[in-house]
Amino acid sequence: MRPYIREKKDFTFDEVPENTSFEAGYLTTVNSGWRSIRPVIDTAKCVGCEQCYLYCPDGVISIRDRKAEIDYDFCKGCGICAKICKIKAIEMEAERK
Repeated sequence: MRPYIREKKDFTFDEVPENTSFEAGYLTTVNSGWRSIRPVIDTAKCVGCEQCYLYCPDGVISIRDRKAEIDYDFCKGCGICAKICKIKAIEMEAERK
């Protein structure tokens, strides 16, 4: 039995998309208010290492001006970003109603 070998295709980096194909609102719904805790970023401590951005399962963290920002409309409050932040710039706080 021969292994399946894919045909080699050449491409240029101009053909690779820069961003996702959809806006976040098309793929998910806004948090419906069930979150009990949420991450809060201390921007004075944030060094822009992008670890929280890379590990966020919902993709709600963005980096602007070398600082992390969270889109609370879609954040589920899992706390992974706070756990992964080595300098403790992200802390989990009780949700404000």
